[in-house]
Amino acid sequence: MLQTIALILVLLPSFLLAESSVWKISKGEQFLYIGGTCHVLRPTDYPLPTEFDSAYAVSDTLVFEIDPAAAQDPAFAMQLLAKASYTDGLNLKSVLSAETYQALAAQGLKSGLPIDKLSSIKPGVVMMMLMMQELSKAGVSQQGVDMHYHALGLKDNKPVRSLETPEFQIDLITTMGDGMEDELVRYGLEDLAHVKELFDQLIGAWRGGDLAEIEALFISDMQNYSELYATILADRNLRWIPQITAFLKSPEIEFVLVGVAHAAGEDGILKLLRDQGYSVESVKMSSQKAAISSQN
Repeated sequence: MLQTIALILVLLPSFLLAESSVWKISKGEQFLYIGGTCHVLRPTDYPLPTEFDSAYAVSDTLVFEIDPAAAQDPAFAMQLLAKASYTDGLNLKSVLSAETYQALAAQGLKSGLPIDKLSSIKPGVVMMMLMMQELSKAGVSQQGVDMHYHALGLKDNKPVRSLETPEFQIDLITTMGDGMEDELVRYGLEDLAHVKELFDQLIGAWRGGDLAEIEALFISDMQNYSELYATILADRNLRWIPQITAFLKSPEIEFVLVGVAHAAGEDGILKLLRDQGYSVESVKMSSQKAAISSQN
């Protein structure tokens, strides 16, 4: 116990001045908040960093990638499964090389999801299922930052908006990797091999707002697969910018919650907003009470 207390005391000054994964975006008197989120978390990752609660408290409207209520609707899962299933005679074995298929089958056996039961499902969705299975073994649930604040927003009657439609995300997920199935599966299997360590690193970088580490962990390697990178991150970031700048012109204060990887890198939304002349300021933990007081 004494060693733990000593460690906390040593780290305390730098912790209070640490960066965060919440940013204030402004131009003149117009401003909103962007929160880089983790879509899934472990129970031990709560409570969330205080800067998220501070931004939530002063915000009038919540903005998500898609409305979490739509994502929880059973109809969403049914549409996703329908579009993720091959109906033209193709299957995993026919779209993957023999080597990649065997590697995927071995991972399916290890994860407890036999490949023969997934043979009619497209590789992108299979990789998502395997990832969630492995994360579940590591104690990760689906109750991430987005769902947490969506539940709070419902309780507090805060309006909810979204950057994308459920149909868009279904298409995104079910067409992910089309024409490059081998590359997608190989890329995913590399992460699955050390998913717990990656998740621990992600949480540490996310809590500290370390965008350089986020980029190193999840973006740099993805850029080797240019089409995948463009589809999942770069193109979507570009499409979101006009919506975010439109929010800045409204009288309400929005809290925009998107996966933290969208904030990092040269194609990230923070860089894109800076390029358009907006001020991007990290909301630091030490300034939370002052930030709330100045805006109430």
